[in-house]
Amino acid sequence: MSPYDPARPAGPARDVAVVGGTLVELTPDWRGQRRPGTVLVRDGRIAAVGPGVPVPAGVPVLDATGRLVLPGFVDAHTHLGVHAEGEGWHGADVNEKGEPRGARLRSWDGVDPADRGFLDALSAGVTTVAVLPGSANVVGGQTAALRTWGTTVEQMLLRAPIGVKSALGENPRKNGQSSGGPTTRMGIAASLRDSFAAAQRFTARRERARAGGEPLDPPTDRERDAEVLARVLAGEIVWQQHAHRADDIATAVRLADEFGYRLVLNHVTEGHRVLDLLVERGLPAVVGPLLTSRSKPELRHRSMAVPGLLAAAGLRVALTTDHPVVPIQLLPVSAALAVKEGLDPDEALRALTLNPAVILGIDDRVGSLAPGLDGDVVVWSGDPLEVASRALHVVSGGRAVYRWDGAGEVLAPDGTWRAL
Repeated sequence: MSPYDPARPAGPARDVAVVGGTLVELTPDWRGQRRPGTVLVRDGRIAAVGPGVPVPAGVPVLDATGRLVLPGFVDAHTHLGVHAEGEGWHGADVNEKGEPRGARLRSWDGVDPADRGFLDALSAGVTTVAVLPGSANVVGGQTAALRTWGTTVEQMLLRAPIGVKSALGENPRKNGQSSGGPTTRMGIAASLRDSFAAAQRFTARRERARAGGEPLDPPTDRERDAEVLARVLAGEIVWQQHAHRADDIATAVRLADEFGYRLVLNHVTEGHRVLDLLVERGLPAVVGPLLTSRSKPELRHRSMAVPGLLAAAGLRVALTTDHPVVPIQLLPVSAALAVKEGLDPDEALRALTLNPAVILGIDDRVGSLAPGLDGDVVVWSGDPLEVASRALHVVSGGRAVYRWDGAGEVLAPDGTWRAL
């Protein structure tokens, strides 16, 4: 069960130099500064960044004069490829409803790279997404970080698994009525405790067998679930907890305290109501979707001010569309509206780049313009936090894969450009 983590982006090597633009580098020590310079990408990775970077002969040049140059955006919670828009039952591979506790399920096994949402992501400068199972089940399955350009899942996979998705609250309660899962909040919490206790027993049995030189039988389905959860308990992968209401957020923290795993809160709609608890634990928060109505009771306190309140308290905040709940091309619009409601503009850019990369454990690959990271570079017509700005050029892993010249075009597998 080693993580899929290719040393280089799939496909042939790509070199490009983005020259003449104003760099917004978003490295960990970034403090809002912008400077003119060049981003040189060699063999799919950023080789050099800054003013005066020489461009070797033969390296294609992308002119960004008068434009802003940023790293590709990262959406830390989507259902791209597993929940296609407008296709009803046919496009819904997001919830395996017969598995209330399905840790062995893998989101990337259900991804359709032809989902139109991937192209929409490129048009908004989103080059990396986390793809999660849905929230119908208490344990939905394993999650993956994917590129938004590619023709096969293997070509798109950046790293997997990066976490395990779990849900508290309304959605698993409703689904439990048909799946045989728990139908109350106390039942959901008990189910999670049972699952982690089973993982602890599985680990203990395996260690005893190895110590005694006993052969290990192939694991059963339930043991394969326990094997995945054992990795969560060991801190190898994070626990990505769907929680909207304040009491569900507190339950998520309570369970994490009991079992000692690394917790990442997703949605966090009422995070401002338990802000002291989140600050005490220093928990990262993937906030959103913001551009929705209050369509169910859990969302009655939804507010675009929440990201700003959490970030101002010192928490690491990422923004999400929860695509297709909100179309992914509206990720920068979500950030702009959060700024309108109090989120610091620099923090808003971090919430689209470095912060989600750190939260997902992929900041060694994406999230900033720094040597050694993947060549994911976006040239913007203006400030991304201005809703009229657009991504003019998108480079993914050193490939120029999207461009705007009066209309959006995407790089096709045969190397030609096609209308979006």
